[in-house]
Amino acid sequence: MSSESGAVSGESAALSDALAEARAALHSVFGFDSFRAGQAEIVQCLLGGADVLAVMPTGSGKSLCYQLPAILTGGLTVVVSPLIALMRDQVRQLQGLGVNAAALNSANSEDDNTRIHRDLRDGSLRLLYVAPERLVRDGTVAMLKRHGVGLLAIDEAHCVSQWGHDFRPEYLALGQVRAELGHPPTIALTATADAPTRADIVAKLFGDSDPRLFIRSFDRPNLHLMMQPKASAKQQIGRFIAARRGLNGIVYCSSRKRTEELAAGLAGMGHNALPYHAGLDQSVRNANQDTFLREDGVVMVATVAFGMGIDKPDVRYVCHADLPANVEAYYQEIGRAGRDGLPAETLTLYGLDDMRLRRLQIEQGEASEDRKRIERQRFNALVALCESPRCRRQTLLAYFGEESGPCGHCDLCQDDVARFDATVEAQKAMSAMARTGQRFGTEHLVQILLGNATDAILRLEHDRLPTFGVGKDRDAHAWRSIFRQLYGAGLIDLDIAGHGGWFITDQGRAVLKGQATVELRVESLTGGRAKDRRRGAGAAAVAEAALSAGDQTLLAALKDLRRKLATELQQPAYLVFSDRTLIELAIKRPQNLYRMADIHGIGQAKLDRFGDAFLDVVLAHDAPDRQAPGRDAAD
Repeated sequence: MSSESGAVSGESAALSDALAEARAALHSVFGFDSFRAGQAEIVQCLLGGADVLAVMPTGSGKSLCYQLPAILTGGLTVVVSPLIALMRDQVRQLQGLGVNAAALNSANSEDDNTRIHRDLRDGSLRLLYVAPERLVRDGTVAMLKRHGVGLLAIDEAHCVSQWGHDFRPEYLALGQVRAELGHPPTIALTATADAPTRADIVAKLFGDSDPRLFIRSFDRPNLHLMMQPKASAKQQIGRFIAARRGLNGIVYCSSRKRTEELAAGLAGMGHNALPYHAGLDQSVRNANQDTFLREDGVVMVATVAFGMGIDKPDVRYVCHADLPANVEAYYQEIGRAGRDGLPAETLTLYGLDDMRLRRLQIEQGEASEDRKRIERQRFNALVALCESPRCRRQTLLAYFGEESGPCGHCDLCQDDVARFDATVEAQKAMSAMARTGQRFGTEHLVQILLGNATDAILRLEHDRLPTFGVGKDRDAHAWRSIFRQLYGAGLIDLDIAGHGGWFITDQGRAVLKGQATVELRVESLTGGRAKDRRRGAGAAAVAEAALSAGDQTLLAALKDLRRKLATELQQPAYLVFSDRTLIELAIKRPQNLYRMADIHGIGQAKLDRFGDAFLDVVLAHDAPDRQAPGRDAAD
């Protein structure tokens, strides 16, 4: 064996040993038996000193990808996070697991900062969370250089890109900061980043280096997707959450006024609904947030910023009373449901007023024309998802470049939707696209089909095309819906990075040539109201509904203990134990602490802190014939 091959073999063995150590820490610290998809590969890369760009959906365990290497390597990991609430939440969670972590931000007391500097000096601090605005200061960089940074983690990395849906200028300096820190191994993480955004992240954060790229499927199979035309948002959402009493949910609104009005309306219907937006008094916001985090069955009615800084895993549904800003925002916001992997539900209401408002916001914004053009196309893609004639999940994943079959459990897969053979209409629309060079947007093509001789049509002589006026049998609203549905069906696509023109896909060309047919939704074409889809407890309560009566009684007692402990500790309930942990405790009923250590989410620190109290509840509710003789030997 050559010395080079021997070195490679030795390096592989070392990485294998490191991954085995990581698996052991995964269980002992976090209480997890196995990695989620994609986590092990990322952890192994970081332990080997490689740079990483990870695009992973919300709820897939992005944070663990850098937290575990931070614990194992023993050096300082700096985590860039844009939200103080998220920093505070993750620091409390890590401290509860026995990991020395801290956050450096404007909310710190003098004692907080003193402890951070002391732990930096003695080398005991494992993770330091810092906002990008604080990190780019010369004093912060100089301090970190003195102590050395072993790993740099950049959360919400799409904020660095002008093509991202939440561009933040302060992120632009992070590439230079990374260089000043000596180019430590770096992981950039985001839940949503298309190809242009990913390229921008690499260029601005990593410079000449070539990070390993990990793109996990955007699919969240535990989320049930549902959309409805808006009739009365209060009544529709009220009926939806009435069938889900006792479960935690978020209802998003487009304005502060709407938030307060809807929260009051839902409360008047008997729901435990609380408002949350930046205009409320700080004490009210904090009290409402604490109630949502510590109690069960609370509905938080909020503007869209709520939830970004909260890692609450047991949100069982997310509703949109108003249409989100674009597909990326929709995906990120529904991603706050079901982060524990258990079934969760989403309901989005949409109407013409929402569409007008969102388009007006884009046009009246202060963004550049290029930026506005991209936002228009991203919003159009969301409208297409609302009016899709096929599986919601299939359409959503197609936007992110993934192919999939029908999911079988979104509203369109489960409900009967009136359709008609729209092959001729599709051929008319695509013929107009083809004859104009596949470079025009919806409005120009609609005017051609209607036979309206606009100034642009006359100037380009498009009034002489064979397709001019062939669509007079339908109005402009119907043709716009046809274009959106054809997009949702994958027959046409938008040049989002270009000028927003429609172009025909391979699937669309088959329809244009008469080699295939297409069906569209009548409901969307006519603007009719969707029927009320009331599903009882729905998918959200599947995990708990499957429990026996005795197990449900035990689960209620475990939740009651969790609530009391969370109140005493002034912490979110899930930082004690998650719903998944309590459900598993109720089903498996461990008879001693040794067996309790095998329950998902119970690491050594939590076992030491909470094990006895929860074990007492389990044993007190156990059937006589299942009682263990004692727990002394196992203790």
